[in-house]
Amino acid sequence: MPAYRNARLPAERRVRDLLRRMTLEEKGAQMRCVWERKAETLVDGKGRFDPAKAARHFRDRLGLGQVGRPSDAGGALDPGDNAELTNAIQKFFVEKSRLGIPVMFHEECLHGQAAAGATSFPQPIGLGATFDPELVERVFEATAAEAAARGTHQALTPVVDVARDPRWGRVEETYGEDPYLVASMGVAAVRGFQGDGRFRDKKRVIATLKHFAAHGQPESGTNCAPVNVSGRLLREVFLHPFREAIRKGGAVSVMASYNEIDGVPSHASRWLLRDVLRKEWGFKGFVVSDYYAIRELAERPELFGNHLAEDGSRAAALAAKAGVNIELPDPDCYLHLVELVRKGVLRESLLDELVAPMLLWKFKLGLFDHPYVDPEEAVRIAGCEAHRELALEAARKTVTLLKNDNRAVPLDPRRVRTLAVIGPNADRVLLGGYSGRPKRFVTLLEGIRARAGKIRVLHHEGCRITVGGSWHQDEVVTPDAAGERKRIAAAVRVARRADAVVLALGGNEQTSREAWARNHMGDRASLDLVGLQDELVDAVAATGKPVIAFLFNGRPLSVRNLAEKAQAIFECWYLGQETGQAAAEVLFGDVNPGGKLPITIPRSVGHLPAFYNHKPAARRGYLFDDISPLYPFGFGLSYTTFSFGPPRLEKKSIRRAESTVVRVDVTNTGPVAGEEVVQLYIRDRVSSVTRPVKELKGFGRVPLAPGQTETVVFEITPERLAFYDIDMKYRVEPGEFEIMTGNSSRDEDLQKTVLRVR
Repeated sequence: MPAYRNARLPAERRVRDLLRRMTLEEKGAQMRCVWERKAETLVDGKGRFDPAKAARHFRDRLGLGQVGRPSDAGGALDPGDNAELTNAIQKFFVEKSRLGIPVMFHEECLHGQAAAGATSFPQPIGLGATFDPELVERVFEATAAEAAARGTHQALTPVVDVARDPRWGRVEETYGEDPYLVASMGVAAVRGFQGDGRFRDKKRVIATLKHFAAHGQPESGTNCAPVNVSGRLLREVFLHPFREAIRKGGAVSVMASYNEIDGVPSHASRWLLRDVLRKEWGFKGFVVSDYYAIRELAERPELFGNHLAEDGSRAAALAAKAGVNIELPDPDCYLHLVELVRKGVLRESLLDELVAPMLLWKFKLGLFDHPYVDPEEAVRIAGCEAHRELALEAARKTVTLLKNDNRAVPLDPRRVRTLAVIGPNADRVLLGGYSGRPKRFVTLLEGIRARAGKIRVLHHEGCRITVGGSWHQDEVVTPDAAGERKRIAAAVRVARRADAVVLALGGNEQTSREAWARNHMGDRASLDLVGLQDELVDAVAATGKPVIAFLFNGRPLSVRNLAEKAQAIFECWYLGQETGQAAAEVLFGDVNPGGKLPITIPRSVGHLPAFYNHKPAARRGYLFDDISPLYPFGFGLSYTTFSFGPPRLEKKSIRRAESTVVRVDVTNTGPVAGEEVVQLYIRDRVSSVTRPVKELKGFGRVPLAPGQTETVVFEITPERLAFYDIDMKYRVEPGEFEIMTGNSSRDEDLQKTVLRVR
């Protein structure tokens, strides 16, 4: 038996033995993937494995590194057929390639697997609003179990970009604007996907951190644009979540980003992928390319090119030298790797270096020893009742109450006999980007009707945001204004018949999404409500009926008009498949909202940047306008009230290498149970370089019964005080640090004490 076939040997030894047996061509094959070309090479029109196609296209018996998104074969496969397909493809490569190297299957799993029948959880921006890493870990443990049962080995998730420009259409894929919050959620997601990293129970998958790096603050807010930030800001804000997810979560894979930093696209950056990722951080996993990004080092005629390379062959050389292990999604530039080695442009030892970690994780995943899955298990677990309940819990914890004048909510059934549910998002399936087709989806209208009891529920769309509105629909069509005003007039007639109005507004899956092509845009130059939604707000408010607004959107929206005219506002982001039930429970008070904003809501696009952790000179004021945000980071109301005691330091003076703890008492002073998110912010008063006015360095979501007091304890370690000083050394400087605790980032919501570091 060859050593690489011996399951009793360490994976590292098996890798060495296998590499020694592989030809140059077989090594090149492991650095390639098939996705859109599945229909040409592996499957028939119905998504079933086609052995004749496979035999014809892989007759060289070299094997293949990965197959992308088998769940979308033939359109969309149900769980059982999906598992049958991965088994059939795997069997072909195990039995028909010369060395029997299994393939790895990857899938999109942004908020649940993007596949038919899979459970759909809230979008990451919504999960960020929960401020609950333990919940996030459970969400992605469930996602991993559903994906693994279908044959998936790698999830192209989580996104740990720090979103600092709301104009960017991919904000919904992130956990928000703060590096500490994003890192906390990213670590939790990795642990959910990978568990202890041993993959022995076949219920976990490899996590992929993306997009490395600084993708979340593109120039002009447009996707893939250059990121113009200093080295210090790059490390402290944008690299921090990646480093933490590798160091504390053990992430196995990283996806390089489309954007450039200091003139060098990430896929060609040896400094980023070798010096920082591998040498500084000790990363031992593998780097995957973003889709088509290696080609873009040269030129993608239908989109753009970075023009670092004259053609695909030279682009391949740049990416390989930088340290990109595999090209996604289809064979293109890396088809030239063997030729580049033969010409002496690349060394074969470089291919060995890049192939080895991918083989290592195929061994650690057990693919050489137990490569197949049970289709019946895939059917059983996909969208199961336990995961549905988890999706509902996540949706409940996501909902964030921004305004509640005169206790407009929860609704009192004794005062509301007829309720009008109006708006373009009232009766619409809204999941956001990178979503599958869950077994069920409850719209807001459906959820309210199911919960309303004897309350009569009326409905009108009011106006439309776009015509159609699918995430996959390239062209964005805005409806005719004259027709929309007729709809608004009809909606007003409905509103007049009601005692109160629920307005369902915001965006849809076209108005905020990944802009992946010139004909498929998603970034915006405005943050105002799209279409005639503000006219709808004005018209309904003019009836004098109480207005309760639910916002569904993928990015912060400058809803100034709504904030003036609605009595209550809920920010929901995208709540996943249980949208309607969770929203209705909050509306009627069955659930007390406890979400907090993971990103600032600005007054207008002209107020950008609006992130809270700015430098001291950055928010001096505007002529004729308020500089403050509409709603700040960390903000969120409740149906109860909470009081905070002052922060108490265990030691008020410490040495630079020492730690201390701060304690804060929080009491539920209201009539109902609720959950409060206690937040810790720190500011270095005097430092060798300018520091943010405050930085989140701890948080805890605390459930409290009426009258209950809980003491929340935060550890203040050197890591929470350190930064890159004037000499770019990461250290703690002596001096005074403001320690701030409260329930949002606003100064008026925080109490302070001072820690002295000597």
